[in-house]
Amino acid sequence: MKKFVFASLCVLLLASCQKGRNFTIEGTIEGAKDSTVYLYNRSLTGIVLLDSARLGSDGSFSFSAEAPVGGPDLYVLRLSSQWVNLSIDSTETVTLKAKWPGMAQNYTVSGSENCEQIRQLALMHSQLQQRVFAVEQDTRLLGQTMTDSLMHMLRQYKDSVIMNYIFREPQSAYAYFALSQTLSHLYWPASSVFAMSDSLDGRAYRAVATCWQQYYPQSERAQQLYNMVERDITSSRVAAARQQRILEEDKVVVSDLIDLNLPDVNGRRHTLSELRGQVVLLDFHLFSTPESGARILKLRELYDKYHARGLEVYQVSIDQDEHLWKQAVEALPWIAVYDPDGESCVRYNVQTLPEFFLIDRQNALQKRSSQMDDVEKEIQRLL
Repeated sequence: MKKFVFASLCVLLLASCQKGRNFTIEGTIEGAKDSTVYLYNRSLTGIVLLDSARLGSDGSFSFSAEAPVGGPDLYVLRLSSQWVNLSIDSTETVTLKAKWPGMAQNYTVSGSENCEQIRQLALMHSQLQQRVFAVEQDTRLLGQTMTDSLMHMLRQYKDSVIMNYIFREPQSAYAYFALSQTLSHLYWPASSVFAMSDSLDGRAYRAVATCWQQYYPQSERAQQLYNMVERDITSSRVAAARQQRILEEDKVVVSDLIDLNLPDVNGRRHTLSELRGQVVLLDFHLFSTPESGARILKLRELYDKYHARGLEVYQVSIDQDEHLWKQAVEALPWIAVYDPDGESCVRYNVQTLPEFFLIDRQNALQKRSSQMDDVEKEIQRLL
């Protein structure tokens, strides 16, 4: 009997824990009885439908769904062509009261400060969008005059959002939401409001990315932001190096090979010229990207298959996070070196990552990736 009671208590406790991991979005939409309202998750891969509900006679609705894991997530409540953006941190209950039509601009929200800030941002963004369309339709504004007007309007909006929302709480869901906003145009496709290449916008991205990494290290959104900032820093350094650095003559080998001299995890320096007599796959890599794991597996297959016959891999990482790089290359069997400034990319005119080249046994550069349909066949040919 005691065992039965104990088991029953365990089942109830487990059910209680599982139930406690749900969040709730509820409320009323006045003037839209018997309509269907939909709840979506704004995932990194697209909009995902979670649930739908028919409004009651009083316009009431209620959704319950599994709470996000690792950090805040974004959601959308849609009725017909109108939608409301929301965020959920964990297991809170968010209450929304809206009127139809015009639900997207005419609603209140309680139970979540993030959702309230998102409401304010969405309203500001809607007003900006209306002003942009008005300027684009104004036939009195032509060419550079229209462009200047749009840029001034956009700069004012971004300065306000950055100072009053993003920099105020960069770890918040509404700061992330602000960076994800886009702007539609009459004559060209929608574009992001905030641009990483802009100095102040870039600071906003870095602030949010840093805080999300600190507060939500397991969040996919935190990793997404980190990767975006990482790629931008790398691209900026490569561009700066391309403009400022001239290839020193003593780093060009007579064999038509641009030599490199870079350190591994132990500080030992490795050159390409010392690998004369082997076929070398020169690989430029970023371990912080989502595609890194699959690429490393493919390289490992080639290395295991042909290393005994004379293939060597010389892998250059330009990750900004040295600790991440050291962990990633710890178990790799080939030569893994580090170049966070990206000077090697400049020397080999690497425009995008990943990129790779093949070098023959005479230390002569043969082909880059775009010149090869089948890298394995090219390796076999050189071996």
